[in-house]
Amino acid sequence: MSVFTSAELDYLKSQPLMRFASASASGRPDVAPVVFEIDGDDVLTAGFDITHTVRYKNIQSNPRVSVVVDDLASVNPWSPRGIKIIGTAIIEEIDGSPRFRISPEVIISWAINDTTPGIPKMERRKVR
Repeated sequence: MSVFTSAELDYLKSQPLMRFASASASGRPDVAPVVFEIDGDDVLTAGFDITHTVRYKNIQSNPRVSVVVDDLASVNPWSPRGIKIIGTAIIEEIDGSPRFRISPEVIISWAINDTTPGIPKMERRKVR
């Protein structure tokens, strides 16, 4: 059974970008918009040359990360929805190219599993 609900998987597969937040060993934050894909229970993201990014350096000393995928289902009425994933990232090499594999520990979603109109209820669950 996946750590994501079927509604969450459908939503994640429909979105082109996520925001990837990491921090240095001393706590200096960084956030970057990136493309991504879902691989089982994990989130994968790479890039043209991630070895020169702040997040690459951060993950080497501090694997704790958060990512957010969100959008507006509608602006009238105002209907935000999204998923925040808190977890750890590792750097892995595939065919000589590095990429990040993010393993969720906590998933927070709003207006994905429950699409009742109005202010979206936040759902938080620990998955690892």
